[in-house]
Amino acid sequence: MTDTPTAHDLVAQYIRAIPDFPEQGILFRDITPLLAEPDAFGHALDWLTERCDGADAVVGIESRGFILGAPIAQRLNRPFVPIRKAGKLPADTIARSYDLEYGSATIEMHSDALNSGARVALVDDLLATGGTAEASLQLLLHAGADVSAVAFLIELAALNGRDRLLPHDVSSMLVY
Repeated sequence: MTDTPTAHDLVAQYIRAIPDFPEQGILFRDITPLLAEPDAFGHALDWLTERCDGADAVVGIESRGFILGAPIAQRLNRPFVPIRKAGKLPADTIARSYDLEYGSATIEMHSDALNSGARVALVDDLLATGGTAEASLQLLLHAGADVSAVAFLIELAALNGRDRLLPHDVSSMLVY
């Protein structure tokens, strides 16, 4: 008797590990093979959509958070709100700067993207050290949003990014 693979197993088999990218010592988790497999990608979207149910809007972090967040928002019949790198959005924005390993970065969101008190789900492909996700949460809270879900396709547990997102409940489909 053969065991039927779970949705997690199906999705995991399409995550490619690439050693020493983008630099020596990093094991990069590449989602492009998953995106090329509609059935497996659909399972990933199903899982993430369940975590985002009940939100008034789905927020995706540039750039792979857009690939996941936009179809989730469409499935839930909710607006999609992009969080982008500074200077990429055309209308009035609010911003949050944060430190990176080498330097700093700034992310932005349109100032009229969310109503105060809106329940939002924050989505991205990968939780590593948590710096970008933490800054995104701070940006959403500054906008008056109520963050009801924080969901990732992949989490690199050894980097402890989840700790930076407390007290929010974080969900990750695949944990490495």
